Formats: sequence, C-alpha cells, structure tokens
Amino acid sequence: MNSFDYASSLAFDALSSLREKSSGPLPRASRASLERLIAAKAAPTVATPSSASPGSKAERLEALRLQLVACEKCPQLVAARSHVVFGVGNPEARLMFVGEAPGADEDLQGEPFVGKAGQLLTKIIEAMGFARSEVYIANVLKCRPDMPPGATGNRKPRPDEMATCLPYLIQQIEIIEPKCLVALGATAMEGLLGEPVVMREVRGRWHSFKGIPLMATYHPAYLLRNQSLGEKRKVWEDMLQVLEKLEVPISAKQRGFFLPK
Repeated sequence: MNSFDYASSLAFDALSSLREKSSGPLPRASRASLERLIAAKAAPTVATPSSASPGSKAERLEALRLQLVACEKCPQLVAARSHVVFGVGNPEARLMFVGEAPGADEDLQGEPFVGKAGQLLTKIIEAMGFARSEVYIANVLKCRPDMPPGATGNRKPRPDEMATCLPYLIQQIEIIEPKCLVALGATAMEGLLGEPVVMREVRGRWHSFKGIPLMATYHPAYLLRNQSLGEKRKVWEDMLQVLEKLEVPISAKQRGFFLPK
C-alpha cells in the first residue's frame, strides 16, 4: 500500500467512526489533509521534558532565587534595597529558622542574620549541636523595610509587605521540607500566621505551619536587649523542645545551660 492509500485508509476509518456517532453532515478530507496525516504518522515521537520536572532541591531553590531577585511587587522596597536577601543554608536541612526581615547588615551582604543578632543565632545553633551550614535560615520579608530619609535603625515590616512576600517563603519551605520550623520573634509569627500575636502567649509551645511543627521563640535581638539568664533560659528551653522533636540526643551539659549554679 503506498503512502496516499495508507492515509486514505486512515481517513476512511475516522470518517466511518464519525458516521456511526453523528447524524449530521460529515467533514471532507482533502489531498493536503491526507498528506499532513502521512507526515504526522511518519514523524518520530520525541519525548520532551516537562517544565515541571523537579531538579535537586538546590537547583529548585536557585531557580526560585533568580525569580525573587527580579521581584518588583513592592516598589518602595525595590528602590531602597541593596540586595534581595533570599536565604542561606542546607537545602536538605531538617531545621529551618524564620525571621521577620533583613536589617542593614543583611541588606548590604545579601544574607540573613549576619549582624549582632545573627552572630547570637549562630551561637544558639552551635549550642544545639549543629553547624550554621546544616540548617536553613530565611526571613518572611526578603527586602529590608525602607526607612525615611535620614532615619537610622530598622522598622517593623508591614502586614501587607509580609503577605506579598510570604508565597516565596512558602515555596522555600515546600522545597526544603524541614522537619521543624522555628519562628524568631512575634513579627515572624505574625508573618507566618497572618495575624498579630503576643509573644509571651505563643512562645515555648508547638504550633503548625502547612503541617510542619512550628516553635515560636524570642528573636536574638531581644536577648541582646535583655541579658538576664532567665530570658536566655526561656529561649534555650524552646530549643531543647526542638531537639526533642528532631529526635536529637541531648547531653547533660546542654540540659544544664543557663540553670542556676
């Protein structure tokens, strides 16, 4: 059977099927249509990779980071920022810390928690038995909140700013799939939950975010302002609960941190 007869046979079969299913007029197949049919049948089938095919967690985070650095959803933050502060750490981390927003140091370096509060957070992480590189650290808001001209310090991010940026954090969490989340401060909890919280009422007990256990504790900056052993002990008790949730062995020395001697 030559190619034209073969295509005619295919068309006849298709028209016969239509006749059985329809009482109206049937379409007509031209020679051009039959030739296209021949070409389609003869062409090899090529499997094309899906754009949704997942890569490694590191590759997916990098793709998200590239998307985020081009974000201009908050024009006032875009105009004031030096860097988008995406996140840092192990893409396979079991533990993820979430802060509220970058400060001046973070904005300049493009990395979260690198100032004095970040140095204290690193000490807390190390006291838990982890290296900073083993966990993942990110903020709800990825750009430093803009300040009025001439003003110094940092301002609290607005709820609408955090709500705009939250989907990026959710994607980070979905990629990393941590076993535990730690929210550092009331504003971080507010950004995650979408409602104001009172820190003394939420810290020290388990919450849930997207099905992941979430522990709220004080921000390291709070401990820099409040140097009492009692306040430090509260944060450490929260971290002991995190270690227990992760099923990490806790030494007697770790249990004794900040206890009266």
